[in-house]
Amino acid sequence: MKKIINIALIVSAPVVANAQGGDTFSVNEDVFNICATIFVVGLFMIFILGITKRVMDYRIKNKIVEKGIPENIASSILQTSPKENRNINIKWFALLAGIGVALTIIYYTLPLGIHSLAIMSFCIAASFLGYYFFLKQSEK
Repeated sequence: MKKIINIALIVSAPVVANAQGGDTFSVNEDVFNICATIFVVGLFMIFILGITKRVMDYRIKNKIVEKGIPENIASSILQTSPKENRNINIKWFALLAGIGVALTIIYYTLPLGIHSLAIMSFCIAASFLGYYFFLKQSEK
């Protein structure tokens, strides 16, 4: 989480440091509101999923301790594979690339409307489809 906050601060520093007069750098208010909304909703979903995962892991660990399962079986159940962790980066790349492509298309097809949500949905779905094909190919 600290890395995400640091990256966000570094990326936003040039915008804050722009102290010159005039409209040398301006962002359309509607585009900013859409991006901010998507970002906040995404952070909220990540937060909820993280809490749910931790609660479920805690419940599984308690059940394992209560049942008295042998240590080698318990460690095999609770162990995560490093291959799965490696693919998380590719998943986030695909998702963020899909969002970037969608925002670019939305920018060139103004005015904003319901078609903007459709473009965003299709681009994110396409990025997840690409990730699925990547996983399928990497299993071979």
